[in-house]
Amino acid sequence: MSFPVFDLAAFEAARQDARHDLASVLDRHCRDTGFLVLQGHGVDQQIIDDVWAAAAGFFALTPEEKQRLTPPYQGYPYGYLGPDAEALARSKGEDTPPDLKESFNGGPLSVPADAGADALAFCYQPTLWPDLPGFRMAWEAYYAEMEDLAARVMRAFAAALALPEGYFDPFIAHPISALRALHYPTTTDAPLDKQQRAGAHTDYGSLTILLPQPGSQGLQVRQGADWMDVPAPEGAFVINIGDLMARWTADRWVSTLHRVAARPGQPARQSLAFFHQPDWDAQIVPLDGSDAYPPVRSGPYLMEKFKATGV
Repeated sequence: MSFPVFDLAAFEAARQDARHDLASVLDRHCRDTGFLVLQGHGVDQQIIDDVWAAAAGFFALTPEEKQRLTPPYQGYPYGYLGPDAEALARSKGEDTPPDLKESFNGGPLSVPADAGADALAFCYQPTLWPDLPGFRMAWEAYYAEMEDLAARVMRAFAAALALPEGYFDPFIAHPISALRALHYPTTTDAPLDKQQRAGAHTDYGSLTILLPQPGSQGLQVRQGADWMDVPAPEGAFVINIGDLMARWTADRWVSTLHRVAARPGQPARQSLAFFHQPDWDAQIVPLDGSDAYPPVRSGPYLMEKFKATGV
């Protein structure tokens, strides 16, 4: 099958029947695959180039320099996670060796005045910045663009669900999203049994905006009994539904199992993942009014998911 593609700019420019038809296409993608290539995103290429350069500069540091940004205690959400620090498949109950990757992680750019103690102790902890010229500026510029893009996608999602297009706006006034830069080192030897660059998992939040290196390979989604490769075209993002959106839609939309496969002889690979998450206190209740899932608060739900992946 061809991989789903959606043009956000075409949707935003369309009117009446054409807009309805494009919303229906988006609904079908979210029902069938839960993944799609997003074109027409409107993110400035210079901002993308700058964050790529910043991430590459960080991962080129010595292990000792990167380790200075290791989280100060278990459960701290931001900073550097080196090799052997995470096994994503454990969030799905599968015991696997650690993933073959390293990452730098950062959180929201601002803290709302009414943030509660639990939120301050978790998602609003400070990002641990490397001492690299221009890194923070490039990172924050990209994060801000992702916040804007996620809000636009959520408005398209509302249309796809036959809701008023501003329906989700009150839930994402102060999103507790996170940005992760990922580096998958060159693989030379065969991986350990069940070991992947990123183990099979689903994402936790409302949606993920992934920027893979153009032309890179390895990201796969589960479709039935098979794993399907996700393309990485130039000038596009990859969007996927998270567990929270699946709950919100009472499983009308699917949060799809995915992984980054590990094989011998793979070149190094980089990507950027923006994990969009509604406000800490946002109450997530099935949109169809059913009791398919009990209500959850966005922040505590995310915190429990996050704790399950540590090594």
